[in-house]
Amino acid sequence: MTYTVPEEAVRSYEKDGFAILPSVIDAEMLAMLQMECGYFIGYTDAWMENKELDVMGITHKGKRYFISNRYRKSPDMHRFLFGELMREITASFLGPDAYLFVEQWVVKGAEQGMKFAWHQDSGYVKFIDRENVHKPYLTCWCALDDMSAANGTISVLPHDVIGTRNNVLDHVSEKGTNDLVGYHGDEPGVEINVPKGSIVVFSSTSLHRSSANKTDRRRRAYLAQYSSEPIYSSSGKLWSMAVPFVKDGNVVYDRDSDLQDHEIERSRLREVQRASEAGAG
Repeated sequence: MTYTVPEEAVRSYEKDGFAILPSVIDAEMLAMLQMECGYFIGYTDAWMENKELDVMGITHKGKRYFISNRYRKSPDMHRFLFGELMREITASFLGPDAYLFVEQWVVKGAEQGMKFAWHQDSGYVKFIDRENVHKPYLTCWCALDDMSAANGTISVLPHDVIGTRNNVLDHVSEKGTNDLVGYHGDEPGVEINVPKGSIVVFSSTSLHRSSANKTDRRRRAYLAQYSSEPIYSSSGKLWSMAVPFVKDGNVVYDRDSDLQDHEIERSRLREVQRASEAGAG
């Protein structure tokens, strides 16, 4: 069944910086994402155990996972990221052109899943690259479980509450978690309680946070982020990814070319690394 984004959702996004699309991921696609999520958590656990790590960036083993940009290692995830549902969503909230910028699993462990502080997604870009200027991009927060306050759902602060429309706040790093925090005030935001298969879309300048998971099951979400144009650092280098998805409203993504181009880039980086190591020797 073809999905059409309601006009009221678009108006909500334009006004408040976020919108809720309930139960839009079909059962087959949802089951696939849940299965792939389990695979990548297991892969990450094994990698961290091998490295004798309990913390890697903002990932805390068993408690909270942020697993980014692994879709090329999956035979199926491209069907969701570059499928008709996401084409409709990006066209409605971004416009006729869309590039995949970041994709990421965000999972909270059972009974010990950590909270995540108030932040803007663009705040992470600015924290690393203070001179960076980019158009706000679109985050699609996909609920793989029923989401509630009990299992650590998100809350979003509407733009006009503290003026975040097209405004990236300064963020500071939080000791103990490595989280970046962009807001320390008392505003509670809008708590998002949605059934699995729902998607919450919000701007990269929207402040959002999540509570701890107090249930006996993992809380699983998948983030797909899209930009209307490639995002570059202030020094001119590509920031994260810019995988062509939609051009002038038409899907232009080609999996074979994507995999081939990625392997070429990986080979180039390996050559650069080998040359650097040889020079250091």
